[in-house]
Amino acid sequence: MPEKVKVGSGNVFKDLGYSNPDERLAKAGLARQINVVIKKRKLTQAKAAEVIGIP
Repeated sequence: MPEKVKVGSGNVFKDLGYSNPDERLAKAGLARQINVVIKKRKLTQAKAAEVIGIP
């Protein structure tokens, strides 16, 4: 029996029925970009927190 495939909307949070899916997608994108910068600069977790200004 073949599996049925449903095309996603492009927002996994919307597809899974989460509240505020657009906000969640934006936050996920921002977190990803922060991670890219941290890796590019080869920062430790402690140094990244210092640069961002959080404990």
